This record gives sequence, C-alpha cells and structure tokens, in this order.
Amino acid sequence: MSETLTRPETETVVQKEQYFSLSFVLSRVLNSGVIMSIEKNDQELKRLEKSIAKLTKTKYVSLFNSYTGAIHGALWGQDIRYQSSTRLNHPSDQERKFLEWLGISLVAEPHVKQAYSSISLSGSNLRDVDRLVHETGGEAPVLIVDFTELGFGPVAAIATNDENIWKKAERLKIFGAFDLQTMWTQEESEPELQPTAQFNYRLSPLVAACVKLTLLRRNLSS
Repeated sequence: MSETLTRPETETVVQKEQYFSLSFVLSRVLNSGVIMSIEKNDQELKRLEKSIAKLTKTKYVSLFNSYTGAIHGALWGQDIRYQSSTRLNHPSDQERKFLEWLGISLVAEPHVKQAYSSISLSGSNLRDVDRLVHETGGEAPVLIVDFTELGFGPVAAIATNDENIWKKAERLKIFGAFDLQTMWTQEESEPELQPTAQFNYRLSPLVAACVKLTLLRRNLSS
C-alpha cells in the first residue's frame, strides 16, 4: 500500500499512522458501490465540493478530472471561448497550448480581466493551503485548485462566488449537476445552459474521497 500512496520525490501527506483512516474511507466508498461517477446516491463529490468551498471561502465549486478540464470550465463559465481573448498571469506552456487549441488568444493588456488564478497543492505545501488561498484568491473571478500532485490522479476544482460561472462550468461536463437532474427526473432543469459540446470531465468519487481525507488531515502529517 505504501508504494501507491507515497511519491519518493516529494514529501508525502499520508503517513503510516494514517493508513487506517485512509483504508476506512476507501472501504466505505468501495462497499457503497459508488465507484463510477454517475450514481444517484454519490456523496463523495458533494463532500469534497463543500470542503473546497469552505477552504476557499467561496459559494460554488465544480470538480474536474484534470487541470485542463478545470481551465476549460473556468473559461466557459465566463463565456471565454473560440475567438475570444483573455489574460493570465505567468501562463505555463501547458496553458498557452491549451488556450491555443481552444482558439482563445492570450493578451497582456492590463485592462483585460484575468480569467482565473490558480494554486497547485502537493505534499510539500499542503499545510500552507490557507496562506496560498489568501494570497491568490480574489485576483480573478475564478480560483483553480489543482490537486494532481497529491498523487491520487488528475483532479482539479474551480471555486467562485458567481453562480452563473458555476452553472456553465457544470453544464460543460457530461453528467454534470444538471445532466444528473435530467437523468433521474427526465426533466430539463436548465435548458438555456445547453453547450454546443460536452466533455468527459467528471471526477471519480473514489478520487474525491482520497483528496477530501487528505485535506482534512493536512495538519496531522509529521
């Protein structure tokens, strides 16, 4: 088990004394049958969303199974799409290439609003998450939190106080919040939010449970 939970190049968050808690959470998810991402009784995604909302002091959180998915959600939620322009502070090569693929131009003009700010969490900086959020949050309408470096797989979230951004980001995902309502009620709840295309960005509840436990126990690691 230690081989799958530790990363030799970075400090791990989950210590040996915490293996029981981690095993308990994984067993609960596995035994519940909520392993896939579209079960009606899934609670792990909602629990992680609430934890991130509390951590970032925002009202709305949308989860994604990749960092690029979260970028796409942040942009789409603000109607930044093909042939649009936006600004980022110190964009990475990955971000530049992804925005180019989306047909979005990056500009440096200060009058253009910053599309999003972001922080990446790993075992080495997890204890500093409150400070990182405080320093980064508020710079843009959307904060992206990337949890991929924790080692549970690609996972990121967008946090915002704008309900419309959240709604549009959820609608971008196949089996997002509004798709699930339609799926179980057979009634379209937000027809005006229909996008031209949807993507398989929905996060696994199993990964969500691991990330949530790590956030809860971030101050207990030695």
